[in-house]
Amino acid sequence: MIIENIINDWTKVDIERKGTVLRYFIPVRAHESGLIGEEPIGIPNNLMPFIAQVADGRRDYLNIFGNDYKTADGTGARDYIHVVDLALAHIGALNQNKLNKFEILNVGAGKSTTVLELLKKFEETSGVTIKFKYSPRRDGDLDAFWANSSKSFEKMNWKAERNIEQICEDTWRWHKFNPSGYVVE
Repeated sequence: MIIENIINDWTKVDIERKGTVLRYFIPVRAHESGLIGEEPIGIPNNLMPFIAQVADGRRDYLNIFGNDYKTADGTGARDYIHVVDLALAHIGALNQNKLNKFEILNVGAGKSTTVLELLKKFEETSGVTIKFKYSPRRDGDLDAFWANSSKSFEKMNWKAERNIEQICEDTWRWHKFNPSGYVVE
């Protein structure tokens, strides 16, 4: 909120200035080429890299935090967006003339996917069984959330085009091509 307020104030200083804030949900960072991907240092803090590290044998199992959420399978549900769709949203925001002096736009797939749905889709894509254990829920986790990106479509003709299957395919490709992450020579 502080940064959003700073951007809004910045636009008020000069009539020529415009500012756009993109609020996005869970980006998954792997390009379809397999050349660019997400490789966190240490224990992954995001679900997809953790799943991939279980799939490639670096981790024994995935902890799923909670199985008593009010979702189809009891696991938390989130709005995952492919990094390329996110990049295209940024380009769209830079290139649009329809945007007001200051805009806040949601950028997401517009639907949520549960942890088990994501895990099963990754298993289908990779051909690898992902071992997991249920752990207690984390404080503050919501049952489900997703973006309403209709304003992004209205203002800049943007919508997410890549689905969960493509997200899983690109993540698995990255991990197969880069089993040790980025290697600096």
